[in-house]
Amino acid sequence: MSEEYRGGPRLSVIAVFYNMRREAPRTLYSLSAAYQVGLDARDYEVIAIDNGSTVPLDPAATARHGAGFRHVHIRNAHPSPASAINRGVRESRGRYVGILIDGARMATPGLLATALECLEGHDPAVVGTVGFHLGPDIQTRSPEQGYNQQVEDELLERIDWARNGYRLFDVSAPAGSSRGGWLDRIAESNLLFMPRRLYDELGGFDERFDLPGGGFVNLDFYKRACEHPGVGLYTLLGEASFHQIHGGTMANRPAADVPRELEVYRAQYAAIRGVPYDLPTRTPKLYGYSRRETWRWLRHSADELMRHWGLT
Repeated sequence: MSEEYRGGPRLSVIAVFYNMRREAPRTLYSLSAAYQVGLDARDYEVIAIDNGSTVPLDPAATARHGAGFRHVHIRNAHPSPASAINRGVRESRGRYVGILIDGARMATPGLLATALECLEGHDPAVVGTVGFHLGPDIQTRSPEQGYNQQVEDELLERIDWARNGYRLFDVSAPAGSSRGGWLDRIAESNLLFMPRRLYDELGGFDERFDLPGGGFVNLDFYKRACEHPGVGLYTLLGEASFHQIHGGTMANRPAADVPRELEVYRAQYAAIRGVPYDLPTRTPKLYGYSRRETWRWLRHSADELMRHWGLT
C-alpha cells in the first residue's frame, strides 16, 4: 500500500443526504459495523454529507454509529449532488471509495465486505450493485397502490430488517435502472466502488450535470467508469441497495411525469457529452454469493433476458 493510505481505512464510503431525517438513520445503520458483517469497524469510514437540507441532519445521529462516521454539512449547497460527492472523496482517507449518491438507500449486510474483497482481489476494478425499491413496485407507481412512508415504516418493522437485512429482498421490486438484475447490464449503481486513484483519473463526478438531483450524473459516471481502459467490471451477486420512499427528485416522481423529466435529463447529457445516452457497452462479471432470498430475483433476471431475446 502506498504511503498516501498507510494507517488509514481500507475503504471510504461517501453518502449524500438531502432532507432525509427519516431515511438517514436506517441508511447509516445499514452501513455500520453493528449491521455489516465480514469486516471490522476500523476497515472503513463513512462520510455522511448533508447537502444543504432545509432541516439539517443531526450530527450526533451520524456520530453514534462509531468513530469512523463523519458528518459534513454543506450550506448553500448546489441542488445537484455532484460537487458534494467530489468534496466527500477529497476528504476521504481510504484506498478505495464507495459512492452512495442517494442517501435514502439501505444496504444488505454483506455488501461492504464483498465489495472490498472484490476490489482488493481484482484491482483495478469497478464494482457496482443492483438497486431495488422498497414496496410492491417501483416507487413511481407504488404510491398509486397505496404505498407511502407509513406503510413502509410498518413494512420494515414487520420484517425486522435490522436483524436480517436480506429480508429486504422479500419486500421490494427491481429499480428501473436495474430491471435486468444480476444477469444483465445496469444503467447505474447506487453504491459504486472503485480505487481512489481511478476516481481521480475519471475526474470525479462531472459538475456540469447541475439539474436538481443531478439528472444523469450518476449514469454518466458509471458509464465512464465501466468503459475506462484496463479496469475489471463487476456486479455484486446477492447484495443490493434498497430505496426508501421519500419524495425524491426522480425515484418517487409520479409515473406520468417520468417521460418528460427523462427527456430533460437526456437533453442535458447529449449537450455535455455530444452523443445520446446509451447503456454501458460491457456486461459485468458477477462476484459474490447466491443467497436464498435472491433466488426469485435471479429467476426474474433470467425471465427478463429471455423475453428480451424472444426466447419465451
